[in-house]
Amino acid sequence: MKNILLTLIAVAGLANAHHGWAAFDSKSTVTFQSTVTEFRFLNPHSVVEFDVKDDHGQVQKWQGELTSASRLSAKGWTATTLEPGNEVTISGYRAQSGVRVLRITKILSPNGTEIKIDSGN
Repeated sequence: MKNILLTLIAVAGLANAHHGWAAFDSKSTVTFQSTVTEFRFLNPHSVVEFDVKDDHGQVQKWQGELTSASRLSAKGWTATTLEPGNEVTISGYRAQSGVRVLRITKILSPNGTEIKIDSGN
């Protein structure tokens, strides 16, 4: 019984660590004009794949993490809120590792309207 309890505590700790945002640099925000290439409306985190042109006009592939589909649903999101080809402005915290991954904190439509998100875990 004691071993089962210890296992449950360890698994709960690992699950909680997964849902944190410690891998992202929350001290500075970056913003990109981007084109959505894919949107996955999932739990525990929804994911936006998007292209960004660098200063030389070369396309860089990026990935952005959002909160869960269930939290986004509460803000009116659906699986088609973002579709391939959508031009959006995406802001967020970069991955500390330097890979092209963001924790998305804000998305603006082409006309500047904010698409509401809940940036919690």
